[in-house]
Amino acid sequence: MKILIVEDDALSLDMLSRRLQRKGFTVLSASDGAGLFKVLEDTMPDLIIMDIGLPEEDGHKLATRLKAKAETRQIPLIALTAHAMLEARQMALKAGFDEYATKPVDFPALLAKIELLRVKT
Repeated sequence: MKILIVEDDALSLDMLSRRLQRKGFTVLSASDGAGLFKVLEDTMPDLIIMDIGLPEEDGHKLATRLKAKAETRQIPLIALTAHAMLEARQMALKAGFDEYATKPVDFPALLAKIELLRVKT
């Protein structure tokens, strides 16, 4: 399974990438929206984990753009954010995210969400 992580914090990206790779996932990465769409030109991931607080264009806007395009609409999206409030989760789901995870990442819970989305697709 190919997972694209869109995260502007290099340490968070590295940590999450390594942990997912140890679980057998192929990991692609981007640090912003431009990088996200550059990766998508070359390959379609099976799932995208995306930080909400990205530079230039935030994760909400990017999720809305991804869900509006026929070629990327089916890719499951997991929001990644430090905001754990109910309103933040509702905003992410409304923008088009399929799941929501908070930072610091509860890795077993994230793996469960990935598996749930894998089964749904």
